[in-house]
Amino acid sequence: MDFTNPEIPEGINTSKQHPLKDFFILSIGVLGSIALFAFLLGLFAERLALHIPFSVEHELLESIEFEDTVISNPEIQGYLNNLTSQLLPYITLPEEITVHVSYVDDSIENAFASLGGQILIYRGLIELLPNENALAMVIAHEIAHIQQRDPIVALGRGVVVGLFLTVIIGSSTDRFVGNVVSEAGTLTVLGFNRKQEQRADEIALKAIAEHYGHVNGTDELFKAFLKLEDEYDSIAPEFFSTHPLSDDRIRKIKIQADKNNWPIKGQTVPLPDFITNSK
Repeated sequence: MDFTNPEIPEGINTSKQHPLKDFFILSIGVLGSIALFAFLLGLFAERLALHIPFSVEHELLESIEFEDTVISNPEIQGYLNNLTSQLLPYITLPEEITVHVSYVDDSIENAFASLGGQILIYRGLIELLPNENALAMVIAHEIAHIQQRDPIVALGRGVVVGLFLTVIIGSSTDRFVGNVVSEAGTLTVLGFNRKQEQRADEIALKAIAEHYGHVNGTDELFKAFLKLEDEYDSIAPEFFSTHPLSDDRIRKIKIQADKNNWPIKGQTVPLPDFITNSK
């Protein structure tokens, strides 16, 4: 019997498929599963947080010190209190929920609702606003967050999702994988926040329409933000932002006004002199 030693073709033991393809497919699948599980955990935390008594928010608030809350202008503080009182009848709150607004003498262009019905409005944001209607939109928006229990919902969601991601990241020895997992969880949380902002806009716009009889001036805040975005040229895509983009919010104001037959034009109320003179 004759034996031959055939020539073995080159590459016979090499796959034509790139060796990293399976790795990337597996990685995408793992990250997708993590993001989905984080999303479901977030939903569970949201539902659970809504059952937390409002009194618990006050207890949690005691552990938070608003060191930057400076009421250096009693006139402005009194004006904000009065405007808030005028808006509250248009946004139904449960009996146990109260709202307290604080003026912060700081150039930061911000306002936010916190635990226990606390609303902080910064001087920097007020300086962007041309009239009372725009300021009322800001206050009504933050009251809507409190009505919907968004602060405690956000806290609960952040704690639950954060603990989950900490466990995943802590069990990984690969820093790159850990960073990607963290980003996946962050994007999941941001998605919830955008929904909360859109809902607060809708509730606030309804309150403004009922209070003033029109919605003129409600888009001034977002127009101011658009100018800031152009100035700093650093606005991130909406997918990576906690708030919907300003131009989209302006568009939705018009859509909601048309849908509910709310006049878009109307006489706006000027801000008091003690505010405009402080700008």
